[in-house]
Amino acid sequence: MRGAEGRGPARPRPARRRLLSGFAGPGGGEHQIRAVGTRLLLRSLVQVRLPVAVLVVAALLGTVTTVLFPAALGRAIDAVVTGHGLPGALVSVGALLLTGVVLEAVDDLVGTSVGASLTAYLRHRLLRRALGWGGAERFPPGDVLSRLAVNADSAAVFLPAVIGGVTTVLVALGGVAGLALIDWRLAVAFLLGTPVAVVVVRVFLVQAAGPSVRYQELQATLVGRLLGAFEGVRTIRASGTAEREIERILQPLPELHRLGRRVWTLQGRASWRLTLLTPAVEVLVLAVAGFSLVRGRITPGELVAAGEYVGMALGAIGLADQLVSLLGCQVGAGRVGEVLAADDPVAQPPAPRPLPDGPGCVELRGVTVRAGDKVVLDALDLTVPAGAQVALVGRSGAGRSTLVSLVGRLRDPDAGEVLLDGVPVREVALPELRRAVSYAFERPALLGATVHDTIAYARPAASRGDVVRAAVAARADSFVRKLPDGYDTPLARAPMSGGELQRLGLARAVLVAARVMVLDDATSSLDTATEAQVTRALATVLADRTCLVVAHRAATAARADLVAWLDGGRIRALAPHRALWADPAYRALFAAGGDGFADPDATDGRRPPVGAGAGP
Repeated sequence: MRGAEGRGPARPRPARRRLLSGFAGPGGGEHQIRAVGTRLLLRSLVQVRLPVAVLVVAALLGTVTTVLFPAALGRAIDAVVTGHGLPGALVSVGALLLTGVVLEAVDDLVGTSVGASLTAYLRHRLLRRALGWGGAERFPPGDVLSRLAVNADSAAVFLPAVIGGVTTVLVALGGVAGLALIDWRLAVAFLLGTPVAVVVVRVFLVQAAGPSVRYQELQATLVGRLLGAFEGVRTIRASGTAEREIERILQPLPELHRLGRRVWTLQGRASWRLTLLTPAVEVLVLAVAGFSLVRGRITPGELVAAGEYVGMALGAIGLADQLVSLLGCQVGAGRVGEVLAADDPVAQPPAPRPLPDGPGCVELRGVTVRAGDKVVLDALDLTVPAGAQVALVGRSGAGRSTLVSLVGRLRDPDAGEVLLDGVPVREVALPELRRAVSYAFERPALLGATVHDTIAYARPAASRGDVVRAAVAARADSFVRKLPDGYDTPLARAPMSGGELQRLGLARAVLVAARVMVLDDATSSLDTATEAQVTRALATVLADRTCLVVAHRAATAARADLVAWLDGGRIRALAPHRALWADPAYRALFAAGGDGFADPDATDGRRPPVGAGAGP
């Protein structure tokens, strides 16, 4: 049982100490984040209602046992002195001792299980949210990792802190009541020191809350910088800047150290004040009890019971430890709750509409996208004909990747709408939309256990034959078969170049068999000749699909049916590469592209143009 300091059979344990954690997020004040955390923790308890009920009942029974024990012990002592009723008194003491041991075992067994279950519940919710949500701009990976690894364990401490705090108060009240029943003068003597203890605890909580919030904010900053350094470790080594990077990562440590010392100094200051107060109150109560014994108002057994009860009542001073743990739980869970409660950038439609069996016509109507104060896409209109291959070109920052991310709802526009075969994509169920629009990215992630798994990641039930055909189309089959175990090679034993990784990403996108395929700079690591080979191999696969290609090379644009030229957040022109080549500003886009000026007459195996001669 968790409660006040006492010398009974089920002496309450002090709450687990825990370094105060605070809020490390983009918004929300100290009181707000604590309120969010409290609500989340209370809702999480619903997931384990029965074990929580067992713990509550065990705690209440333990409190009763703890409060009754001093009286039973006093009666046993008086029975020894008088020689009357000793067997019954000893049975009472033994029964209370045994009950306390059993309840303590139940508390340990069930409490550990509940703590682990609640932590797993919070981590699963946060992980599901982080992986299925496009909020990286607001919650960077390092920050999410900090919340997942550090803050989600708040639930494991929350229930013990709450139960410990409640039982501490109940046991203390029982101790005061026991003193009053023995002699009202004892209760009055004890209560003389209570106001001082309340003021000390209150001052500590007020002073410690602010530093604890800042502490966790800096802790998350450090984790984020460390994660970023691991991602760019090759660049750091190549540039010889390891020492400078270490200095940058550890830059928050001095303030982190100062804040940690500040919190623990405050707690230490409160602790020594309460430590001085405790013996003073205890001596005062026992002195009054001794005087009452001399005057014959209490018996020797009651004197011993009074000593037990004053210890129990003084246990309320230890409530500061439970409050420290509870504050840490509130702030930690609040950081998890902020992610869970944030507006979803891409929400499921309340009443999804099915996609018709369309050919893959994509329309963007008055689409506007902002990044802070910058307008990336400005009331943009674009129609991509069904079955056409459209290359998106423009200067760096023109919004090409942003545009293609709207088609499959990797993000939503701030204004305007995107339609697929006449249906607004906002109204399509996300799983259905993901099957209709597939993506291949510049740096595809290797997901799964083997090469087969990473190609079939979006279609885990795909057969080996389907996977091989997709790899052949992406020109990946030849190098995959050279791996130690071919398609069954574990990814950890499959070192690949950037171009080989991109071909695996292309194979994964091909395997989805979506009506719209988006290549977001997905061939940038391929040399021009290999890119041409991949393009020719994909020609058959893409023959009846709409394809959007983020292009940096003139040769890539030349192979497309149409080129959408982005400039100033809008479509400056929509026409075949041949028609745009006469514009010097268009040619300048590819001047530093690495493959020189592409001959507008060289189609290099591209499909017959759609809408040849069409203007902007």
